[in-house]
Amino acid sequence: MFYCCCEGNLCNQHFDHLPIPQPDRSTAETPRTVPVDNSKELFRSLMYSLFPICGIALVVAVTFYMYKRHKSEHIQCFTRHKTEHVQIPTQDPLPPPPSPLLGLRPLQLLEVKARGRFGAVWKAQLLNEYVAVKIFPLQDKASWLNEQDIFTTQLMKHDNLLQFIAVEKRGDGLEMELWLITAFHERGSLTDYLKGHLLKWSEMCHIAETMARGLAYLHDDVMGRNGEYKPAIAHRDFKSKNVLLKQDLTVVVADFGLAMKFDPGRSCGDTHGQVGTRRYMAPEVLEGAINFNRDAFLRIDMYAFGLVLWEIVSRCSAVDGPVDEYHLLSRYKIILPGSLNFIHVPLPLSPGPVDEYQLPFEEEIGQHPTLEDMQEVVVHKKMRPQFRETWLKHQGLEILCETIEECWDHDAEARLSAGCVEERLGQLSRTVNITTSNTVDITTNQQTPPKESSL
Repeated sequence: MFYCCCEGNLCNQHFDHLPIPQPDRSTAETPRTVPVDNSKELFRSLMYSLFPICGIALVVAVTFYMYKRHKSEHIQCFTRHKTEHVQIPTQDPLPPPPSPLLGLRPLQLLEVKARGRFGAVWKAQLLNEYVAVKIFPLQDKASWLNEQDIFTTQLMKHDNLLQFIAVEKRGDGLEMELWLITAFHERGSLTDYLKGHLLKWSEMCHIAETMARGLAYLHDDVMGRNGEYKPAIAHRDFKSKNVLLKQDLTVVVADFGLAMKFDPGRSCGDTHGQVGTRRYMAPEVLEGAINFNRDAFLRIDMYAFGLVLWEIVSRCSAVDGPVDEYHLLSRYKIILPGSLNFIHVPLPLSPGPVDEYQLPFEEEIGQHPTLEDMQEVVVHKKMRPQFRETWLKHQGLEILCETIEECWDHDAEARLSAGCVEERLGQLSRTVNITTSNTVDITTNQQTPPKESSL
């Protein structure tokens, strides 16, 4: 506070500071103070503190009252529905939740039919008919929205595509469930059906042809009579589990959670290419070497289609099926003079015993392959599911095997289109005459339908 300027050692040793005397304020006149009313200050503080609390409490009370009232009405409506309809018992170990309402119509969940990556599929009753309800958890909302977008695309109604009914949101907050309501098919998926059934030749041809027809329609650009337009759509998760069967074994293609539309003039964007089920991934998907364009994604579907077609052929009994002239002669040691184009043999023929159902590559890498397993087998070794020797001795199955090979070709650009496969399978089922009697007519000059153009 002070600076002393002096010379010599210890010159300020005896420095004393005398403060400046201040006037005595004790005798000064103090200002007159006005007394403060503490009661008003207290009231104001209480108002500021209690009013927000009371407001919040009132809002909570009203919300709780409305919730209880809504829940009471919901239970009453459900009780009325139970008295009007006979409730079908569920086979699921967990009891089904109470029936929600689809608009003004009662919808009763009955039993879980399947569980998948994106949720569970329920069999449900809507008035006097059965429907399928696929329930997505909230974290899979993107898949639910994508299926909704695909199903509501113009001209998506087709005999070989799953019929769409409605979508609904059930519950609130984090407990919300997203429902997709579609037609119900009692036979279930192709995978489940093949596990417990063998296929006759006619049944196999019907399943294969209608499956190709559904995928071909999905892949096609379709223009309606009134200006409606359906762009090409890639499924991106085609497999036997996503192929459903009607009562007459007609195929309907289902599960469009990963499907992609190709609107004209619109790019694929930042689409992630390595999606789908590992077992059915094409070589270019496993390698991560995808050209993000329309044709590339459609060819990926065709690779998976070839694997599903192999599954169908593997469960075909083909009783009384045709064989070509060479295999027929070598099998029964029949010596015929000259060259014959038509042979009539009074013997039932079969390509041999049918193996138990297996998924593609299950024999090579088991039921739970990793991505590295699939890359090693499909990409590096270029392996495919094996054809049984007896299949190649059967004229119809031999043609099917050639079609399968052209579908799962390692070169994507060499693969058949869905429309070409549909035409070839339709021609095969019409031209190869299978009789159900003990005689078999064999035409030896049959020609495989032309490959035409690939994608």
